[in-house]
Amino acid sequence: MSELLCGRFRLPLTRPLVMGILNVTPDSFSDGGRFDRVDAALERARQMIAEGADLIDVGGESTRPNAPFVSPEEELARVLPVLPGLAGLGVPVSLDTRRTVVMREALAIGGVDLINDVSALEDDGALELLASANVAVCLMHKQGNPDTMQHDPCYADVVAEVGGYLARRVALCEAAGIARARLLGDPGLGFGKTLAHNLALLKHVPALEQAAGVPMLIGLSRKSMLGAITGEAVPAERLGASVAGALLAAQRGAAIVRVHDVKATRQALDVWRALEAAE
Repeated sequence: MSELLCGRFRLPLTRPLVMGILNVTPDSFSDGGRFDRVDAALERARQMIAEGADLIDVGGESTRPNAPFVSPEEELARVLPVLPGLAGLGVPVSLDTRRTVVMREALAIGGVDLINDVSALEDDGALELLASANVAVCLMHKQGNPDTMQHDPCYADVVAEVGGYLARRVALCEAAGIARARLLGDPGLGFGKTLAHNLALLKHVPALEQAAGVPMLIGLSRKSMLGAITGEAVPAERLGASVAGALLAAQRGAAIVRVHDVKATRQALDVWRALEAAE
């Protein structure tokens, strides 16, 4: 697929795109509480765009392992005030939510171009709602819920099982009326996976894309899998590992990499693409 139909935008997929993470939460694992005011969130978004972000992904519920429950009302109170400002910044706005009620309220305001759902539209009414909306959708795989997903995750063949799940969700979306050109897949690194599972999925991005039939979005920025490899316990200190992971994902065919550190990631991708062009 050469482009993604993404709300107000048609995004060419001729190079890996960089999605900047904007957490308007007090408890996200890496930067919780830093951008939970509207002015701070918009300033952070503008900074990431200046650094080369192609999309901004805003979320009001932390889905890290063992994250506490957040009510739909609280999630809405966090994300709705920032959406009008984000919509005027000139890049697609992605809303990271798994709840139909949050999707509906945000879409009614306008300015949302992509729904990034860790539950792959499994919430009641989500498929029908998104079928009637002119936005892109990212379908993510997870095993379990945030409070349980890292309690001994188990697969017989993680690549085949994750790829099969994404393929089934894509088929359901198409049957509901969501065009394939609006869809992305995400294997959900860290969402009910061990380090070995995560590495297998990262290594086999092409197989996942082939199975699902849609481009892949990969998010591993600052995650604990990187800490397990490097021994770095502090998420914000995993810059080098995060950039390496994003570059490896792009080299394996990821259409979009979801990152905290936009500038460093963009520089790494630019060097790689320059080398590819020279060859």
